[in-house]
Amino acid sequence: MKVLRVASLFAFGLLIAFSGSAQKDKSKRPSPPAQVSKEVNGTKITIDYSRPSKKGREIFGGLEQYGKVWRTGANETTWIEVSKDVEVEGEKLPAGKYGLFTVPGKDEWTIIFNTKWDGWGAYEYKEADDVLRVKVNSASTDEVVEMFTIDIEDSGDVIFAWDQTKVEFSIR
Repeated sequence: MKVLRVASLFAFGLLIAFSGSAQKDKSKRPSPPAQVSKEVNGTKITIDYSRPSKKGREIFGGLEQYGKVWRTGANETTWIEVSKDVEVEGEKLPAGKYGLFTVPGKDEWTIIFNTKWDGWGAYEYKEADDVLRVKVNSASTDEVVEMFTIDIEDSGDVIFAWDQTKVEFSIR
């Protein structure tokens, strides 16, 4: 009887251990994690996000509604960190780590830098916590981008691309 109890506890412990490690392996998620980082004029810019896929869906104006705050990726809140004070589209942003939210529009997007960077999605987003908001134009692309992608150019321009939409803003 005692052996059976010990064996049951051991099996339960293994189950917990394996389920915990499976949850920690974020690369197995349908929207896997990604990180981009670049040093631009002595300033390190890092963006951490998850990459959802199109999967035949209408993305902007469909899955991600126009005019509604989006987490700018999937899963946890997308965050950006800048090692020094910078200008985003000519507006000052102090060095630090921020939640990177967006409000997609058909022709114009709002890029939001928010003090809440460690949440899940945009569920806890509060406009009162915004540090900076800038508006930029969006563009259509001829080619379909299956997985949401963020890139940082050598110039400091940040590019979001997904489906047939491309959005770009500058960090200087």
